[in-house]
Amino acid sequence: MSKRNQGQDEEAGAIDLTPMLDVVFIMLIFFIVTASFIKEPGIEINRPEATMAEARKNAAILIAVNDNNEIWIDKKKVDPRNVRQVIERLYAENPKGTIVIQADSKGNVETVAKIMVAARELGLDDRVAVSTEAK
Repeated sequence: MSKRNQGQDEEAGAIDLTPMLDVVFIMLIFFIVTASFIKEPGIEINRPEATMAEARKNAAILIAVNDNNEIWIDKKKVDPRNVRQVIERLYAENPKGTIVIQADSKGNVETVAKIMVAARELGLDDRVAVSTEAK
């Protein structure tokens, strides 16, 4: 057998991986587009218990207040004086979302009230909820 025929036989026996790679990339794009991304405030909170709770959908802005009365939004510690600006920026990114305050059961109510006042100043007082544990 000549070298020319041998090269043609090897080429004919090779598997073309291009269609398989196309399918893999299409599946990857599908999963990226359809994935729902969960936002987290950045710290772990011990939520207070409540007997009457109502589930909220489209929680786009999660604000956490820990037991040291530190405010955390989007995994960053936020100064209480800048909460209004941060809420305004995040609400501009997702105007259909709601604001959920995750306050620690040992935290100060005054800090939660400051967050609610900041939301009220932006006209979002009907979109604010406080997260609790079901009793």
